[in-house]
Amino acid sequence: MIGRLRGHLLEKHPPWLVVDVGGVGYEVEASMTTLVALPVVGEPVSLYTHLTVRDDAHLLYGFLREQERALFRALIKVNGVGPKLALAILSGMDEDAFMRCVRDDDSKALTRLPGVGKKTAERLVIEMRDRFPHWQVSNDSSLPLEATTGVHAARDGLADAEAALISLGYKPTEAAKMLADLDRHQSTEALIKAALSNRMAG
Repeated sequence: MIGRLRGHLLEKHPPWLVVDVGGVGYEVEASMTTLVALPVVGEPVSLYTHLTVRDDAHLLYGFLREQERALFRALIKVNGVGPKLALAILSGMDEDAFMRCVRDDDSKALTRLPGVGKKTAERLVIEMRDRFPHWQVSNDSSLPLEATTGVHAARDGLADAEAALISLGYKPTEAAKMLADLDRHQSTEALIKAALSNRMAG
C-alpha cells in the first residue's frame, strides 16, 4: 500500500496530477478541494494517498489532509459509492462541510452533487453518522486557495475546467452552464472552485 507521497509537483491537469518522487512520476487523482490548495508546478508537495488495485489498473488517489483521506475511505464503503463518486463529493465540499450536512440531516444539500440522488444522499447521512459519531467540525473548514503563477490562455483554462467538471460526473451542458458567468482569466483551479461553490450555493 502506498500511503504517502513526498516530492515535487510535476504536472497538474485537474483532476489529475503527477508527483515526482526521486525521479519516478506518480500519477494521482485528487479532489478539487485538494487541487486548488496545491502549490504551483515545480514546488515541493506532500500528499496522503489511497491505492485501489483493480484487475486492469492500480489507481492512486491523493489528499492534502489525512482527514480528507479518512472520509474518502469511509465514503467508498457506503453501498453505491465508488472512488469516482467519493471524489465528486469531496470536490463539491470539503470534509467539514460534508459532516455538517450529516450532522444537520441536510440530505438536500448533498443532492446538488453530481451522481448523488435523494436515496444516496439519505443513505450517506445515515451511514456516515454511524461511522463518524464524534467528528469534530471546525468553524473554518475552507482550504486556502493558493495563488498560481504563469500565464495560461483563458480558453485553455476554461476548457480544462469544463473537462474536469465532466470527469466529476456533471453533464457537458451543465458544466458549461456552471462556468458561463465566471471570469475566464482565472486559473483552471480557481474556475473549478468557483463553479463548484456556486453550484452548492444555488
